[in-house]
Amino acid sequence: MKIDNALEKQFEELGDDHVSAAEDTPLRKDAFVLSDEEKIAKIQGNVNEIMLTLGLDLEDDSLKGTPNRVAKMFVSEIFGGLNPRRKPKSSTFSNKYKYGEMLVEKNITLYSTCEHHLLPIVGKAHVAYISKGTVVGLSKMNRIVDYFAKRPQVQERLNIQIVRELQKVLGTEDVACVIDAKHLCVNSRGIRDIESSTVTAEYGGKFKDEAVRREFLDYINIDTKF
Repeated sequence: MKIDNALEKQFEELGDDHVSAAEDTPLRKDAFVLSDEEKIAKIQGNVNEIMLTLGLDLEDDSLKGTPNRVAKMFVSEIFGGLNPRRKPKSSTFSNKYKYGEMLVEKNITLYSTCEHHLLPIVGKAHVAYISKGTVVGLSKMNRIVDYFAKRPQVQERLNIQIVRELQKVLGTEDVACVIDAKHLCVNSRGIRDIESSTVTAEYGGKFKDEAVRREFLDYINIDTKF
């Protein structure tokens, strides 16, 4: 019993310390054996049991549909990025303009979920790359951010996954991503600090050079209002 309590405390502390050992989202080998419909049905039953355990009256008109709504939301929306079939297709194009400077897509709205407490992560992602002959549609950068955000996440891993995917799509190491986000596991529970946010970054290729990195950060800080 003492060992179990010690392990439980250790796991709780690890979650609060916001760490992860894996660059890839931890998935079981049988993650996609069940269809989406089967997953929704199973999760609905589990949520139903949780709500009953909490003492909620599921005969109430406001609550009776909640287990099904939560199940559909988990599978099709906030955790939809777990399914590789939903991965956005990222067509590339020849850099006909011979544009050789960095391209920055900033202030990409980001909604994710903390994998330690399943509470929201809300913030902005700023992504940049330097072309080595190919470019990608601007909206695809937003879609890549959204795809990897829609899963239980650790913010550092999210940075890495976005950069790795764009490096693969564009055929260049010269990709960077900075994320500034609020974690409700910090803001609404635990220390309950509503003002703090978390900033993480991943720099590849030329962005590891201090001058290039500084240029990228200067672009992010431009006050863009239209």
